[in-house]
Amino acid sequence: MIYYLGDYLMGSFGPARLLQSYGVLAILVLYVGFFLSRFIIPKLYKYLPSDRGREFTLTKEAAKGKPTGSGVVFISLFVILCVLFIPLDFLQAGILILTWLMMLTGFLDDRSDGGWGEYLKAFLDLVVTVAAAVLMAYCLSKNSADGKLYFWIPFISKFIAVPFWLYVVITVIMLWVSVNTTNCTDGVDGLSSSLVLIGLFTMAILFYAVLGHKDISAYLLVPHIADGASWALMTFCLSGVLMGYLWHNAFPSSVLMGDAGSRALGFYIGVCVMISGNPFLFLATSSIIFINGGVGLLKVALKRFFHICIFENVRFPLHDHMRKNRGWSPTQVLVKFFMIQLMITVALLGIFFKIR
Repeated sequence: MIYYLGDYLMGSFGPARLLQSYGVLAILVLYVGFFLSRFIIPKLYKYLPSDRGREFTLTKEAAKGKPTGSGVVFISLFVILCVLFIPLDFLQAGILILTWLMMLTGFLDDRSDGGWGEYLKAFLDLVVTVAAAVLMAYCLSKNSADGKLYFWIPFISKFIAVPFWLYVVITVIMLWVSVNTTNCTDGVDGLSSSLVLIGLFTMAILFYAVLGHKDISAYLLVPHIADGASWALMTFCLSGVLMGYLWHNAFPSSVLMGDAGSRALGFYIGVCVMISGNPFLFLATSSIIFINGGVGLLKVALKRFFHICIFENVRFPLHDHMRKNRGWSPTQVLVKFFMIQLMITVALLGIFFKIR
């Protein structure tokens, strides 16, 4: 809306052309998102559900009673600001709706008295992720020059054609893993949101400066995404509202994002990775999230369904192991995990983009 307003006002007021600059819009959505989220979330504490405390976590008692589910606030702000500031196409509008729906499933779980069962949440995850996968496969193939879907992967310079059905399957798995590992990582004040911020800023910069830039993408032998700048704006917007939440979630937290926030954030990160065309970028954006939460999910699944025990002496999520068995404080967990993820991100981006 504001993008088109700039076009309308440009004839009578020259500086209005800045409203059509993606660089200017990126700054605007980041800062507006931050300040709105920063000031609105505390005003709504009394309307948010109270945390019940997660089972089997060290922070259960500390979290109990705090307002939770604030993801409903910053994810809703994210959607509204994207509509106001960014020229959206059909795919991006659909992803915004599905991100909000993923948030809604988490929020309804946050506010329920006993919490929803695992199988109900798994079914809802399946519905939203399949819808997103089909939507992405359809739109990306339609916009492709030859109507095909392609991946680019590390160490291979050529693009790899992927059948429609296989793209959908891989995307559903990617989104499910991203949603649930991010959700599992939300157990130490500021940890999940800080790690997600690394992923969001990484993807925003890649969309804007690499994948969305015709010459740079050609030089690096990666696909050019024509609307990469719009994806970058959406990602900067989500980064801004997330930082506004993190302002209040920093240790010791006064509010929690709940499943409403963590599930939507994981979903959006997974979408960004698949839009980039390289599923392995998930390792660059979310390695620590995957190790911290994903290995625990694998451990539980193997034990429950196959009676196979792995990592018996390691507590998961891994942040609980580091606190109980290694004696790390919440701040140490946050800072050390954050630094490790930064180093992994820099190293993998160098490998993925230069060794091709």
